[in-house]
Amino acid sequence: QVQLVESGGGLVRPGGSLTLACEAFGSILSIDYMGWYRQAPGKQRELVAAISKGGSTDYADSVKGRFTVSLDGPHIMKYLIMNNLKPEDTAVYYCNTKGYTIAGRVYDVWGLGTQVTVSG
Repeated sequence: QVQLVESGGGLVRPGGSLTLACEAFGSILSIDYMGWYRQAPGKQRELVAAISKGGSTDYADSVKGRFTVSLDGPHIMKYLIMNNLKPEDTAVYYCNTKGYTIAGRVYDVWGLGTQVTVSG
């Protein structure tokens, strides 16, 4: 079993910064993909940023130049650094991770989400 736990959400004023973290637990052999998604009230979940095992990244046009996704060391910790936040960034942010377990099984898991509110 693989589980993800997100942290770092909160309330911030426009122009402020937050860093979200996503930690993976379980019998993980590899992390091949990590994505951050968000869902605002009344809207569909959308991809915000993603990073692959090889280090290539992808960002939504709306966050390019403001958000940075990164992995840490053995790839168990993943971060989304968000700068110059705007009210339209308000959403629940979810971490998604794909890879292989030690048993050789593919996993594709989601965290429970963390609320980011930009207001003030």
